[in-house]
Amino acid sequence: MGALLFFISSLFVLGTWVLPRAESKTYWGDIEVLKQLKNGVHPNSVSPGSCLTSWDFTLDPCDSLFGERFTCGFRCDLSVSGLSRVTELTLDSAGYAGSLSSPSWNLPYLQTLDLSNNFFSGSIPGSLANLTRLTRLGLSRNTFSGEIPSAIGSLSSLEELYLDNNNLEGPIPASFNRLVSLKRLEIQSNHLSGELPELGSLKNLYFLDASNNAISGYLPTTLPPSLIQISMRNNTIQGTIPQSLQYLTSLQVLDLSHNELTDSVPYFLFNHPSLQQLSLAFNAFTSLQSPSNLDTQSELIAVDLNNNQVQGWLPPFLALMPKLSALSLENNKLSGFIPAQYAWKTVVPGPGIAPFARLLLAGNYLLGAIPRALLLLKPDTANVSLADNCFIRCPLRFFFCQGADQKSLTACNSLSPVIP
Repeated sequence: MGALLFFISSLFVLGTWVLPRAESKTYWGDIEVLKQLKNGVHPNSVSPGSCLTSWDFTLDPCDSLFGERFTCGFRCDLSVSGLSRVTELTLDSAGYAGSLSSPSWNLPYLQTLDLSNNFFSGSIPGSLANLTRLTRLGLSRNTFSGEIPSAIGSLSSLEELYLDNNNLEGPIPASFNRLVSLKRLEIQSNHLSGELPELGSLKNLYFLDASNNAISGYLPTTLPPSLIQISMRNNTIQGTIPQSLQYLTSLQVLDLSHNELTDSVPYFLFNHPSLQQLSLAFNAFTSLQSPSNLDTQSELIAVDLNNNQVQGWLPPFLALMPKLSALSLENNKLSGFIPAQYAWKTVVPGPGIAPFARLLLAGNYLLGAIPRALLLLKPDTANVSLADNCFIRCPLRFFFCQGADQKSLTACNSLSPVIP
């Protein structure tokens, strides 16, 4: 009996090194990258209570995640080798400042890197291409500068890329067309220039925002058919809207406002099978193409074409769209009478027809008498503006006449020489 107890106690002691440990240890190379990242952050930007404050490398990071050290900022998972590998680096928005050039970024198991909403600066290192399993890269709202490294285009597993709200400049890398897994691309609010590269190979991309840059040239003729939203407002894009947009059959939002687009707004945008919001304000369009199909299967809810050079009469087809409830045509060169369809859609649209909750026609050359139906409107029923036109009478007691006087006869005759 005593011999048996001696054997069991010996096995227990030996078990501290013979049996595998229940807790795993962090791979040494991953620890080195964590150290390099922390060392690249200015110490005076590491505030008490922040994630980096808890990183104490006298302990093993992955073994200490549920203790008083290494409380946040990263995640570990057990690999097939039995070691823990860092799979996520997501720092808190604690105002960290510093550079990303020091780390080697040899984290082959990392899937998420998110350092958004801090003050990291300098260039984005091309060594991020070492993160071969990365699916999410978030560097939004920092102060990164320089060009986007083309090496990012080698991250074939990347699904989300957020580089917005920095000081990045130069062209958008053509290598982005190799990001075949990409679903979301946000590069807005930088100083990027040059043309938008062809991205037609990104068959999974559903969200593209490149607004508030200095992107020039023409819109690509080929865009991913999976796109649901395209936002490229406030750039210097020229030319016309390519015919290929009609084949983006999942597109719901198109915002190309504040650019230099010209010629006609193509008909296919008005009877597009999925488009709900169309914003082409502050361009140089001169006309609207009328779709031949006026029984309208259009899904459009909001159309904004203000501040262009659109001429001619108000197109009746816009008032026939069953779901259109917001229409802005302010500050164009439209003339003629307001079609009765506009008034009835605003006041009594009929069953199954969305009324105009917003109808902004100010700053044109519309003339004649205001449709009688509009005179029945109350200020709290719809947002309607008819100021700064050429109406015979538009008394300020009507809320839709307020905001600016009607144009002078001279101004009206400059576009419409015959005023009834």
